[in-house]
Amino acid sequence: MSQYESVNIERHGYVAVVSLNRPEVLNAFNSALMRDLLAAVEEVNKDDSIRVGVLTGEGRAFSAGADLGEAIPEGESVIDQLNLGYKPILMAITNSPQPWLSAVNGAAAGIGSAFAMNCDLTVMAENAYIYQAFTAIGLIPDGGACWHLARTVGRKRAYELIVSGDKMYGQQCLELGLCNRVVAADALLSETLAWAQELAQKSPLSLRYAKEALNSAMNNSVADTISNEADLQHLCISSDDAKEGVTAFMQKRTAQWKGR
Repeated sequence: MSQYESVNIERHGYVAVVSLNRPEVLNAFNSALMRDLLAAVEEVNKDDSIRVGVLTGEGRAFSAGADLGEAIPEGESVIDQLNLGYKPILMAITNSPQPWLSAVNGAAAGIGSAFAMNCDLTVMAENAYIYQAFTAIGLIPDGGACWHLARTVGRKRAYELIVSGDKMYGQQCLELGLCNRVVAADALLSETLAWAQELAQKSPLSLRYAKEALNSAMNNSVADTISNEADLQHLCISSDDAKEGVTAFMQKRTAQWKGR
């Protein structure tokens, strides 16, 4: 896979691991990291041979947030930075045909917390934490963090977490529904990779359209959701993979998925 200045990509069979690679600043986001991460995510999304993506950070942190040492370029505003810099990356993960897992090591602070929560599934190290650091510097959560917090823990608890600025460690995040699994720090990547590889053995179309159906359900009525599920189910049941799945089940063998 391609080489980038501030992002590493490793392939493990059907799984691609994308790592933020600015460990000297705890993977804080600057313009180069935004540029490279968008390119890396798009590369993974367009690769039909990759069935699951994993997002993590090199070194001691997932991401400490925005690099406050880098000034916003002249002529741009924070609106431009969020809408034109961060948003395309976050939406590329949200709208990707593959599921994305975040493997959270150390701090996932500020915009870094938005990237951790934005992935479809999250594994956290025991000592990792999600941190809404914004009130300490007179700001508000961004990158969709408010959306994820409100829909996961409810409005009142979300506001409390935002204004208190408390660090939410792995076990608390698990209890709140902000992550799926908590593992030992030294086993984070191996455990996440094992889960990703397990998912990669399932039907790619089922993974894709279940994600699409759920994303739609988060914003639509039950009536619209039923109709949308019907459309997506039609795509699945008409596929070669569905025929293969039924045949494999009848023959008591492992299905050979093609993603079509």
